[in-house]
Amino acid sequence: MRGFKLLLILFLICGFKTWAQDDLLPTISTDTTKRIQRPKKPEAKQEITIANYKIISHGRDTVHLDTSLTIQKEYRYNFLRKDDFELMPFSNIGQPYNSLGVNFEEEHFYPKIGARARHFGFFETEDIKYYNVATPMTELFFKTTLEQGQLLDALLTFNTSERLNFSIAFIGFRSLGKYQFDQAESGRFRTTFNYVTQNNRYMVRGHYASQVLDGEENGGLLNRELQFESGDEDFLDRARVDVLISNANSTINSKRYFLDHQFNLVRPKKDSLKTRSTLLSIGHQFNYETKSYSFNQSTPGEVFGGNALESPVRDKAFLRTMYNQVSANFSNKTLGRVSGSLNLYNYDYSFRSLLILPDVTIPNQLTGSEIAVGGDYWNRIGPLELRGKLRFNLSGDLTGTLFDAEASYRLNDKNKLFAALYGSSRMPNFNFLLYQSDYLNYNWFNLDSFDKQQTQSIHFGLDSDFFGNISAKFTTIDRYAYFGINDEDLPEVVEGEEGQLNNNGQQLPFVRPFQATESINYLKVKYQKEFKWRKWALNNTVMYQNVGQESQVLNVPEIVTRNTLYYSSDVFKKAMYIQTGVTFKYFTSYNMNAYNPLLGEFYIQNNETLGGYPLIDVFINARVRQTRIYFKAEHLNTVWGNQFNYYAAPNYPYRDFVIRFGLVWNFFS
Repeated sequence: MRGFKLLLILFLICGFKTWAQDDLLPTISTDTTKRIQRPKKPEAKQEITIANYKIISHGRDTVHLDTSLTIQKEYRYNFLRKDDFELMPFSNIGQPYNSLGVNFEEEHFYPKIGARARHFGFFETEDIKYYNVATPMTELFFKTTLEQGQLLDALLTFNTSERLNFSIAFIGFRSLGKYQFDQAESGRFRTTFNYVTQNNRYMVRGHYASQVLDGEENGGLLNRELQFESGDEDFLDRARVDVLISNANSTINSKRYFLDHQFNLVRPKKDSLKTRSTLLSIGHQFNYETKSYSFNQSTPGEVFGGNALESPVRDKAFLRTMYNQVSANFSNKTLGRVSGSLNLYNYDYSFRSLLILPDVTIPNQLTGSEIAVGGDYWNRIGPLELRGKLRFNLSGDLTGTLFDAEASYRLNDKNKLFAALYGSSRMPNFNFLLYQSDYLNYNWFNLDSFDKQQTQSIHFGLDSDFFGNISAKFTTIDRYAYFGINDEDLPEVVEGEEGQLNNNGQQLPFVRPFQATESINYLKVKYQKEFKWRKWALNNTVMYQNVGQESQVLNVPEIVTRNTLYYSSDVFKKAMYIQTGVTFKYFTSYNMNAYNPLLGEFYIQNNETLGGYPLIDVFINARVRQTRIYFKAEHLNTVWGNQFNYYAAPNYPYRDFVIRFGLVWNFFS
């Protein structure tokens, strides 16, 4: 099915490539009737530039298509297509990422299904982009992976008229990986449309997304001291390294239908976007999504403590949600944009059946409805820009409030100050409240014992061309929910530090949800500045973090830094533009979160300190017209190093030296 979708997209790309959009091109007269008339001044030919290719976010922010080659494009050229400065990837592409920094400002007002370590690369509603293009535009993103696989993201977008746009895209991905039973693959299909009527009174947009993310779970290394850390040449071929699990995989499966439309009660002026004339409109937003997370193991083993209720193990959690929002929107040149909304959220989180144990009964379903009211505000008064969002729950037990406000003040073209306040109250994700597994130790029901997590943060900073970009964020969290272990749950250790696997590596700690009773204070300071000299540049990003807590339940490195020295120049008589350089990334050692493959979650461990090693990458990138070509040697320092201590999580190594390449190609019809 995934192959069929990919072939369909490639077929559409070839077909639509020849389509012309007559309504956007100048009309040429074919009337040959002979008559005497005053010659008319020829109309100017419509010029199509890159500014005619627009990308619109979920929040209706619009940017133009960018085909340039910059260092920021280099940072985003990865599986996520986002800057992964605060993330630490596992050895294989498409596997989980550990956190080097955290953000508690949730955009979602309601809890999620959980298994957050398996959601990297998943397209949330806010990640879907909409388009408005002068002619059909295609983008191909390609990158090699690790053994027997590739990563291809193909996008086609076109306007059938100036006001109606469609897009269709599919990501096909597979990577076998260097270690045993570490394969990852995914198929992520999405299609969008957006339309505005001729009189600008009715606007509608929507998307459909179908996503499957699948990965084998090997549980990490079986004997890391002898087979990895020793540097034994017999195990430099990572396929020879023994792993804990050889018969398990986890899968995220989702389908989503989204519709957002708005009707203007007052006919807008043609130049309303420039003059911000008074507008009054009503809107409706609909979002229906089905999602499941499953963990399958052909034969249960001792890794998760044994005591399996069934064989094979087939754990599966379902979540069906439906969201409706009705809103009234008012826009005025003086007051800005104000909207009020009424939101209805229906949820059904479930497992296959009731679980009756000798001392407790675990239900198989959490279902209900939430009713909330909200408001949004935006205004620009000279150099001052204000944004705000408020949600308040009227009925239901999952949420309380959400407040998010931001103000920015532009001092001049090169300097801007900003500040933000955030506060929220909501229950943890559903897998904290209820979970069922065929493994006896992974069953719980905490709806009555867990409270809403409270988060408050203040964020401020300066964006300056001269001084750089500096920001500071201070966050306080009450009733922080996390996954962790009890000391009595640790497996018996024959040798080594407490909390590490025993020598035969056959059992992992039992992981369960907890909620902190004391407040946690978290400070993050981040600085970014690029220095340029002729064709050379040094791009620097440094982050400092500090956590104030009584119990050690939030672990992050104190310092994270990334420094890139690179050279840029036109070559071959300006037919090609190149960037080449080296990137150095480093984070201080800390109690790195551990990964539990059954839950698809990271959990807190305080028995082992990891990190404190450099990651050095060398890259050569080039741009030829609208094509960007990327070539990178990743983790180059392992070639001459003899210390094998680079982990992405306890028992999960980071990747060895590897050379990867690919391209991003935009072409227009």
